[in-house]
Amino acid sequence: MMIRITSSFKYLFCLFFALFSFSLFAQDRKEIKLDLIPGKKPRNVIFILSDDHRYDFMGFTGAVPGLKTPNLDRIANEGAHFQNAFVSTALCSPSRASILTGQYAHTHTVVDNQAPAPKSLLYFPEYLQKAGYQTSFFGKWHMGGGESDPRPGFNRWVSFAGQGVYYNPNINIDGKMVAYRDSAYITDVLTDLTIDWLDKRDKNKPFFVYLSHKAVHAEFSPAKRDNGIYRDVKIQYPVSMFSTARANSKKFTKGHQVDSSSYKINYKDIPTWVRAQRDSWHGVDYMYHGQTDFDRFYVDYLETLMGIDTSVGRVLKYLKDNNLDEETLIIYMGDNGFSFGEHGLIDKRHAYEESMRVPLIARSPTLIKAGTKVKDMVLNIDIAPSILELAGVKKPVQMEGNSFVSLMKGMPEANWRKEIFYEYYFENPFPQTPTQFAIRTDQFKFIRSHGVWDINQLYDLKNDPYELNNLIRHPDFQSVAKDLNAKLWDWLEKTGGLYIPLKPINERKNDHIFRSTW
Repeated sequence: MMIRITSSFKYLFCLFFALFSFSLFAQDRKEIKLDLIPGKKPRNVIFILSDDHRYDFMGFTGAVPGLKTPNLDRIANEGAHFQNAFVSTALCSPSRASILTGQYAHTHTVVDNQAPAPKSLLYFPEYLQKAGYQTSFFGKWHMGGGESDPRPGFNRWVSFAGQGVYYNPNINIDGKMVAYRDSAYITDVLTDLTIDWLDKRDKNKPFFVYLSHKAVHAEFSPAKRDNGIYRDVKIQYPVSMFSTARANSKKFTKGHQVDSSSYKINYKDIPTWVRAQRDSWHGVDYMYHGQTDFDRFYVDYLETLMGIDTSVGRVLKYLKDNNLDEETLIIYMGDNGFSFGEHGLIDKRHAYEESMRVPLIARSPTLIKAGTKVKDMVLNIDIAPSILELAGVKKPVQMEGNSFVSLMKGMPEANWRKEIFYEYYFENPFPQTPTQFAIRTDQFKFIRSHGVWDINQLYDLKNDPYELNNLIRHPDFQSVAKDLNAKLWDWLEKTGGLYIPLKPINERKNDHIFRSTW
């Protein structure tokens, strides 16, 4: 009897905490109050977000032989490269909501690509406006049912519905729909509009630009000028690509596979859902339900990425031509990572490194020393408090991230986080990936798959960076697994995450096995 009472009490306490947390964070926009940093001069900031850009697919990393991204390389070489940047949820809408709010997905509740953003959410550009900034948004919003309507926090609003299209887009400009034709390319259009706004802005006010690209989201489509430039690239097959293969799996011969003979692969403890996903929309054997193949997809991705690099170059040139390039901070980031065959998977969502790691680079010569490399783990929820600090605004109470400005300036933070947490919630359109909770330290990663009868995962990242050897059964690592499991649940409890924010599902299944069933 005592056990039942204790459990019930704990459940009610957690429920009360979750509701209290939600009411705390769901503030009225009219009550925004600034807590200013004394003596801080507001800095101009341009934040450029790409879609599905993998953390190491940039020329300077050397991960893709032949790949050239001179403008992204320039930001990294002349500024800071965050070598361990992650998202707290590797999915477009939740990650974008986390960037704008500084909160985890279970806090802001935009848990999938269909979930609407609660009207009560506060976005960091609203604080910038109140601090005297002129703010602008250009590109993919993708929260709130796919609408493109203007959202709070921005003096200039340029967006499109849902994922948008690469060519001839219909764009909402400050509430008015504008149709672009004549093979207008979305990456170029957004860059044109960004530069035009910068040119016409009020020169007496600090500015914030949020340039949010559609690229490089599938289905990839490069600018015509870039079509074919990587047709002869040497495709790289990752070491784990064939770890889930069966006798009848597809054969890939055009590219180069790393010799896996020197790696220890624990075939027994590869989760069943990972093996099964190989034959899904997000698996290499049936990717996008057979609409393309891995080799073509790899090349298309690289060529589409070139539009992003060109856009970055144009923004850098504008800043230089207008004497803004020394003081202005330009930040480039991906909204989530992307798998290219690891474990037989493509896309993101799961908690493997290539899904949750993202590119993050920043440049401002008066703020950042050239060649700075930040090894500390930073998250998408850190973007909002970091930009606010640069604007002279202290972090609002509801934000769960932390400012990385000191790290970016090369100043160590003694109390910086030693672990990061990850969450992903099951989606009806893509049921092949179960709900995931994970904790990652500098050495270990522990992954729980929720709601499926399957094995959890533990990896020693220092000795097994490709996550091939699941140590979850290993007797020498039971104390590690126990400790990480406890920290994971402790984080969820303390942040009001001991509930799954369910959203209504009003559509039939769309997977190729159970299509059109309810």
